Amino acid sequence: MRAAYIDEWGDRDAIKVGDVPEPPLGPDMVILRVKAAGVNPVDTKIRGGYMKERLPFHFPLILGWDAAGVVEKVGPAVTWFKPGDEVYGYCRRHHLQFGTYTEYAIVPEGFLAHKPRSLSFEEAAAVPLSGLTAHQALDAVGLRGGEILFVGGGSGGVGHFAVQLGVVRGARVIATASERNHDFVRELGGEPVDYHGDGVADRIRAIAGTDGVDAALDLFGGENRELAYAVLRRGGRLASVAQPPPEPREGYESHYVFVRPAGDQLSELATLIDEGRLRPTVAEVFPLERAADAHAAIEDCHVRGKLVLRVG
Repeated sequence: MRAAYIDEWGDRDAIKVGDVPEPPLGPDMVILRVKAAGVNPVDTKIRGGYMKERLPFHFPLILGWDAAGVVEKVGPAVTWFKPGDEVYGYCRRHHLQFGTYTEYAIVPEGFLAHKPRSLSFEEAAAVPLSGLTAHQALDAVGLRGGEILFVGGGSGGVGHFAVQLGVVRGARVIATASERNHDFVRELGGEPVDYHGDGVADRIRAIAGTDGVDAALDLFGGENRELAYAVLRRGGRLASVAQPPPEPREGYESHYVFVRPAGDQLSELATLIDEGRLRPTVAEVFPLERAADAHAAIEDCHVRGKLVLRVG
């Protein structure tokens, strides 16, 4: 089968496109004929070897954790899907080797859900990792209707889902974004704040009109995390998807979210999408052969929404 893979850690030049052996089909697994694969920042970190101390791996290593496609074959214990079903999923395994930048992916059935009917395969492939990350982070902070949520980076892959899902939960959402993305954040239902210059935290608090926001999402760590703490009210809740907080911060509730595959939650997101309450934004679609170009674009750190590879 054809795939974009690496056989050593490295920069974008390490990505090769060619034939690799098909992985074995387990009893509770599905062979997915991949139509499109989402591209995420974590894919570039895996390529560069930054995850090799956290997860076991084996070369050749097919990149990618997001996919949308058609069920080709199912293992004998699979009960939720049948050949011909259109599905999508966050396909992270506990071993780095069998990714989704490929014609055929082997995926545990519990990682998959039926594809939203209203989306193309390319749009559906943009949802799983980022959508689940936002969903699970909002669960971690227990966001409720009537609260104020701060999202650092509201126009990016995870951020643009977090803004929409915060609105779905009945919250008021304030999000940082560059000025060129302010209208985009407003279209999502959020209130944008430019992150450039001094006094960003003061401007956010002024917009909130309170002693701070109730909950905040840290998507990048470092200065972005400090900004999130700076705009939280005392007793507020923070969820970080970037890295575990180094130590508890007195007066605040802190959580680290390492997104988990969850087909049931993807089904919930699919319902919201088909109801018109949630929508992925795809900035650009690349053919599989241009996976390295997709990595270059995402490493530029200015993508609005998501990047996707068209595979089949």
